Amino acid sequence: MLQDGVAGSSRTLSKISLKLRKVCKSAIKRRERRGKQRLGGPNKFVMLDESNFYHKRKYGRGRFGPTWRRRKWVFGMLGIRGKRRRPILRLVKQRSRRHLIPLVTKYVRQGTTVITDMWRAYTTAIAESGFVHFSVNHSRSFVNPDTGAHTQNIERAWSTYKSQVWRLRGNRTVKTLKSHLALIEWTHWLANEHKDGRLLHDIRHFRKF
Repeated sequence: MLQDGVAGSSRTLSKISLKLRKVCKSAIKRRERRGKQRLGGPNKFVMLDESNFYHKRKYGRGRFGPTWRRRKWVFGMLGIRGKRRRPILRLVKQRSRRHLIPLVTKYVRQGTTVITDMWRAYTTAIAESGFVHFSVNHSRSFVNPDTGAHTQNIERAWSTYKSQVWRLRGNRTVKTLKSHLALIEWTHWLANEHKDGRLLHDIRHFRKF
């Protein structure tokens, strides 16, 4: 945008980027309020996993930024349908059953086939909450030899999401990270579903833009 003359400086470009992230966040929140941001259903698959988005230090050197003091995790729920992937990403204080299962019941429809690793928060709670549950013991294999279940789709998704967040320095604060996670959701839930683009539509519906 600097080369094209759209933005006169990096500071202006940062302001434009921030405003557009707000537009995308507003659009995905509006969809959630309408009850349209839910995953799965009978005979459909959702993968669950947690990951930490703290800043990496090259060769273990450098200053400890505020992200090293952050104790929150990103909890991911990834809907799988053919080639389509739809993520729901939420920050949680802990990876406990008390913090994770309410999010699963809120965003995943009952009857969904849920695939997880062997993390103890999932052990019995998933099936007890009305889901079909398959798990993978990653200490033994990446694919369950009995059921064929695996979590490779969400593992690959984490790599893509983290690369995007780190490239844009989106993990410096909790607030910034939340806006980048919302942007990832917007991309997969809204932008990719409209061949002619979704951004202009959401700008028109963003009252504070």
